[in-house]
Amino acid sequence: MDRYFSIGQELLVYGKISSLKPRAISHPETETLGDEADESPHLNCIVPIYPLTEGIGQRALRRLVWRVLNDPSLTFPNSPNEESDRLTVADAYRWIHYPHETQQPELARQRLAFEELCELQTQVRQRKEKTAATSVRIPLGNTGRVRDAFLRNLPFQLTSAQNRIIEEIGVDLHRLIPMRRLLQGDVGSGKTVVAMSAILSVVESGYDAVVMAPTELLAEQHHRTFSKWIGNLRYTIGYRSASRRESPVSPEGSGKIFIGTHALLSDEFKPTNLGLVVIDEQHKFGVVQREQLLLKGKYPHLLVMTATPIPRTLALTVYGELDISVIDEMPPGRGNISTHIRTPDARAKIIEFIRKQIETGRQAFIVFPRLENTDDPTAIKSLLNEASRLEQAFKPHPVAILHGQMPAAESEQLMRQFQDDKIKVILATSVVEVGIDVPNATVMLVENAEHFGLAQLHQFRGRIGRGIHKSHFILLLGKSDREARKRLELLRDIQDGFRIAEEDLCLRGPGELLGRNQSGAPAFRFVDFARDLPLIEAARRQIRVTATTA
Repeated sequence: MDRYFSIGQELLVYGKISSLKPRAISHPETETLGDEADESPHLNCIVPIYPLTEGIGQRALRRLVWRVLNDPSLTFPNSPNEESDRLTVADAYRWIHYPHETQQPELARQRLAFEELCELQTQVRQRKEKTAATSVRIPLGNTGRVRDAFLRNLPFQLTSAQNRIIEEIGVDLHRLIPMRRLLQGDVGSGKTVVAMSAILSVVESGYDAVVMAPTELLAEQHHRTFSKWIGNLRYTIGYRSASRRESPVSPEGSGKIFIGTHALLSDEFKPTNLGLVVIDEQHKFGVVQREQLLLKGKYPHLLVMTATPIPRTLALTVYGELDISVIDEMPPGRGNISTHIRTPDARAKIIEFIRKQIETGRQAFIVFPRLENTDDPTAIKSLLNEASRLEQAFKPHPVAILHGQMPAAESEQLMRQFQDDKIKVILATSVVEVGIDVPNATVMLVENAEHFGLAQLHQFRGRIGRGIHKSHFILLLGKSDREARKRLELLRDIQDGFRIAEEDLCLRGPGELLGRNQSGAPAFRFVDFARDLPLIEAARRQIRVTATTA
């Protein structure tokens, strides 16, 4: 102790009192009081708490940062986004480490977040300018006769939102630069018809169109739907996956249409004259994969689609280089979906309810968070552990298993049987999130629903209610959990996918909503997607002004 303190010094000692007689504090923190106390990084101020690593303590790191920030020779890089009424970047860094008032750290975070967003918007603007300067226009010489014939022969009426976006895309396809558009639409809103109209506009002019889906189930769904829609137009749809290849046929002078999975990215696939790339469920792919497909042509148009509604904050940042269209209207004639939250004690009644639905002619899904649970089968329900029990419970009605590790041909055959009502119940993993369209399926039970995000559960819910019958979406908790139930009640009370996505963003963050492998997602240190929409819009305005005055 003599090495650190001397008799007569005034000390401030902080720690846990281990004894009153005699008074003792184990492993205390100390600070010498005196003339320099006002300049201490530990006293009379709000102090930062830093994440530490082995070999350096909180006090040492705090003192080091304090000295750096108060070094008169320290200079911060000039920001082009400084304004007289805006906090400087230098002060923002000082406030975020050593604020004088409690509101200063948040003000500093906002200022540094604004700087990050301006940098991103600058990059977006530069990419757009580069595309405009280097790309070559794809001339569409058609009059839209094929597209218009397709739309006239549809067995249903388009919504005003679908018609509006078809027109927006039509304008894009005739501009001097390639289309770069994101099409958002809630589950069942009719994005596929919009995509088909764009495809036919391109192939009628002699260019090929490619549609890439993340799973064979979804690719097969598109192949069947497109083939049914345009059979009378003398087109057939090509198909490419790891397990199957089919060549397309088109009228003379027209381009070809290809639908497939990641197999479209292989070197073997070489479209003759690629004019349009459509990517469905785009958050399942990375930006690198998107660019890889675009490079198979010479500046083709791009349409990316998602049924996972993206909050505006994310759409303006992650997809800032894309024009955004939103289908904000649902087609009429859909059955009503009721969402129910149940605890484990209700499982037997739920199974009996599903059985009665089957006996009236309906079909059902039961979704599990895991394929197999070998650690503790009673903790989290898994498909393989529960399959035999459920097959027994629904006898004599046929039950099938569906998961992502099955061969594609087997999955396809199973789904055809389900669509033909030869299978009554499908036990599945999250593979049913996309690519399933069976109007007769009216019940979905989700086991251990608390293990899924709200946005993903909303996608599951979109697999039912696609026909005219009333449907039931049942969320079964793994245990009586008050917090989990409160979160799921948001899904029960909200039908709008965009509102659900906003709630999921606040609860789980952008990584869960976009997909963990979305390599195009920017890594921000200060931006808070849940509350920084005003900052994002301000950054966009700032960069537009900067570009105009440059």
